[in-house]
Amino acid sequence: MSRARIRLATAVFASALAIGTLPAAAYAAPVNGASAASRHHALSAETIRQIPLQGAVNVRDLGGYSTYTGGQVRQGLVYRSDALSKLTASDVTTVSGLGLTKVVDFRIPMEVQYDGADKLPAGLVSTSRSVSDLGLYGTLVSAIGSGDPVKQEQMLGGGRAESYMRDIYRTFVTNPDSRAQFATTLREIADGNQGPMLYHCSSGKDRTGWMSYVLLRALAVPQDAAGRDYLASNTFRAAYDAQVRAGLKQSGRMQNPDLLIPLQEVRQDYLDSATTQMEADYGSFYGYLTQGLGLDVKTLAKLQAKMVR
Repeated sequence: MSRARIRLATAVFASALAIGTLPAAAYAAPVNGASAASRHHALSAETIRQIPLQGAVNVRDLGGYSTYTGGQVRQGLVYRSDALSKLTASDVTTVSGLGLTKVVDFRIPMEVQYDGADKLPAGLVSTSRSVSDLGLYGTLVSAIGSGDPVKQEQMLGGGRAESYMRDIYRTFVTNPDSRAQFATTLREIADGNQGPMLYHCSSGKDRTGWMSYVLLRALAVPQDAAGRDYLASNTFRAAYDAQVRAGLKQSGRMQNPDLLIPLQEVRQDYLDSATTQMEADYGSFYGYLTQGLGLDVKTLAKLQAKMVR
């Protein structure tokens, strides 16, 4: 994609943002003469770029997605992941090959205390940027630590786990501190002087999932593609999460580890809780970006110019 076309795509996107609309028709609009049908096939055929590691299962390059402005998100600039505290020496070598210049950790201090600090290549230190989990991690530690099936059912059963997750997603939008952490990360990504970076939480699916969804949509990636990236955590985490549940049952700490499934999974319902809250508070995705996150059109255009080719 030429520089002129990048500037044109940026201008079109910035203009759409400026009037508060991201045209719905553009989600299926022909690009470069392609038919709507072939465009849909191209989107469906996009491959999520996982970075295979032994000590982390949900590490991905966010690049490669097509945008409705006719561009493609650049690879090798932004990565999303689960915690990096259990990386092997081989994993660290692989991560070193990504050329990262910054790692942002959305975990709260309690998570870092229990699970450990990130293991990173020499010279790279995580930046702590805690985003509230509404006490979920502490609740899990208490429930599992009790070994009491009645208490575990009372804490997590009967739809309570699902309700907890919906509440957490709403706070991604309503909590000023959380908005500030996401906004700072987006500004860093937009900075032309910032090299490749990675952000993560514990499982790489909720705080990281929302951050990625917002970033992709801000880059004019169609909503359905951004949603697929969000839901893909279920695919990458399924085997590991099943092993965790099996281990808890075998150790006797949980008679019914399936109580954890709503907490281990990502669900469209959870994402919808955040987007519905976003629309209620700010009227639109653009309103969330500019009012909620405090990003101006110039910053959003810089983000587009840097991240889309």
